[in-house]
Amino acid sequence: MEVATKSKGAKVARNFELSGFGRAILKKRLFSFLKNLFRYLFIIGMSYVLLYPVLFLISNAFRDKVDLLDPSVVWIPKHFSIESFKLANEILGYAQSIKNTLIILIPSVIIQTFICMMVGYGFARFRFKEREILFGILLFTIIVPMQTIIVPLYVKFRHFDFFYFGKLIGLFTGKPLTVNLLDTPWTFYILNTFGMGIRSSLYIFIFRQFFRNMPTELEEAAKIDGCGPFSTFLRVMVPNATGAIITVLLFTIVWHWNDYYLSAMFFTDNLPLSVMLTILNERMNLLNNLVNANDIYLLRSSVLEAGCLLVILPLIVIYIIGQRYFTESIERTGIVG
Repeated sequence: MEVATKSKGAKVARNFELSGFGRAILKKRLFSFLKNLFRYLFIIGMSYVLLYPVLFLISNAFRDKVDLLDPSVVWIPKHFSIESFKLANEILGYAQSIKNTLIILIPSVIIQTFICMMVGYGFARFRFKEREILFGILLFTIIVPMQTIIVPLYVKFRHFDFFYFGKLIGLFTGKPLTVNLLDTPWTFYILNTFGMGIRSSLYIFIFRQFFRNMPTELEEAAKIDGCGPFSTFLRVMVPNATGAIITVLLFTIVWHWNDYYLSAMFFTDNLPLSVMLTILNERMNLLNNLVNANDIYLLRSSVLEAGCLLVILPLIVIYIIGQRYFTESIERTGIVG
């Protein structure tokens, strides 16, 4: 009788342990399910928020004026039309605006990336007395808005005097020799050359963090082989900084492409695409010569959205081509820096 009682008690205890273990597994699975559900809902929600403006632009840009009056058309047009793109192309002067943008962008991207890489390498590897102070000032420029210095920049480029040579000549001629650099891409080239381009301080910080964590043995080996500091930088450090270079290159392309403030301040002719887009709405009266006056009101929003698509189209192409390289470079930069 006693043995049976003990056996029954052991069975009850075992069942209790199993039921407790089962509840723990159930809780773990429930927590994992809820975590995955929240993750997927968050990703879907963020994807919707990010993609909705683009999908809205695409849907409206390809609509015919008949669809604009049809309340049953929500996303997919019943009558596809590229008329809005033709009108936006005419108003924007798309080909010329692209040319003006590339004249500014390509040299600026190359100059800014190289200068920021060189300055970042200097902050990372060379020790000098004022290094931390200068780096602190550099970081401070990240939070200083460009609007605070735009007036002196405008005046400087309007009466540009390189290292005051013009004033020195003016001592002998009676009139200072200055050059008007407004409406020329040299305004961007000069700013980038002296490390004051768009987001230059951020790019210097990225390169500084990258070079700071690279092994010093590479430089020591280069020094043994007879390389000087600049030769070591070009032959050893630059080839090993591919990840940081790709990251900064893509950032500089996007920020120069989307820049409006500096371009609007420095240019009144030969406007880049970002400035042309902002005045697209003001130039909609040109539609009078292109379409029926009764259709202008209907086509206005469609033309504006087509213009936006034309502006972001090159960036989308760059993203599709460089997505894999950008992701890999971000991972390498994060691991090393």
